[in-house]
Amino acid sequence: MAKIKLTNVIDSAHVRQGILQPDQVRTLEMEGLVDTGATSLVIPTRVAKALGLPEVGRYPVRLADGSVRDFPKVSELHIEILGRGMLCDAIAVPSETLLIGQIPLEMLDLIVDPKSRDLAVNPESPDAPMFDAMHAA
Repeated sequence: MAKIKLTNVIDSAHVRQGILQPDQVRTLEMEGLVDTGATSLVIPTRVAKALGLPEVGRYPVRLADGSVRDFPKVSELHIEILGRGMLCDAIAVPSETLLIGQIPLEMLDLIVDPKSRDLAVNPESPDAPMFDAMHAA
């Protein structure tokens, strides 16, 4: 499990524009299950609603039992784990478990202890996420 902070990006922009006060930004902190078998971030539907995240479509999702179901994809989300943050989309499911999948783990350059499933900052890039690229002009 890992602590994750979720923030509505539109609310944060409205603070910068003077439309909202900082205490009006919809933010939640909760525990998430590190799931290296999941592709993306998966959040409970109630969390997506509480944060006011807009639905941007419905996408097929393969579940652990092999079945495929369509779930809403939500956007305008900023997440922070272990002091590292990123903008991302999430799949909203009717479950109480938040899953932290491969895309956020890679983008935040976090490593998973295979036995405990605890998260840690990559020791090779302790100050900021390191991104890999094949070529840069």
